[in-house]
Amino acid sequence: MTTDVNSPTSPIEHLDVHIYADGACSGNPGKGGYGVVILNNGQRQELSGGFRYTTNNRMEIMGAIVGLKALSDMSSKVTIYSDSKYLVDMFNGGHANKWRDKGWLKSKGKEPAKNPDLWNDLLDITAKHEVKMVWVRGHGSNENNSRCDELAVEARLKDDLPSDEGYVNPAPVVQVPIVQVMPVVPVEEEPDLFGWLK
Repeated sequence: MTTDVNSPTSPIEHLDVHIYADGACSGNPGKGGYGVVILNNGQRQELSGGFRYTTNNRMEIMGAIVGLKALSDMSSKVTIYSDSKYLVDMFNGGHANKWRDKGWLKSKGKEPAKNPDLWNDLLDITAKHEVKMVWVRGHGSNENNSRCDELAVEARLKDDLPSDEGYVNPAPVVQVPIVQVMPVVPVEEEPDLFGWLK
């Protein structure tokens, strides 16, 4: 069953879930799509969607977000499989969390991190579950990943795709001011000059 995310779908109940997600883009940036396969206790659900102007990396992240949002609010153990090193490495390595802590700036503190809107959504929704991401080789080596790729390509070929507002009109990144904490220096007690009056 393939569901267009623009159509309402009831969230699936879950405990131990496997999500395959992939993104595709014709031109980069260009027309893009994502495909998702959710395997959960013998049930299979397929989701897809696209945007008329976006990037491949955004579609890779979007696939993971859509897959997680299809789950009910019950906390679960979730494994996400993706052929995107960008998605898997930035999530598993904690880089996305560090970028958020630094006001969406990269490690040097000067270059802005890309796709903060999607990373923020992904970090918020993964906090509800126990999530790990696994990299899989794309384009043929994994049946479910290949199906996700097909779904993503089909989605980006549709007419009248919506705008990816997070890419076209990104919100300004609000930089969190860095507060330096001064070390606590012990202060010697001053002598009580008026102790004799007590």
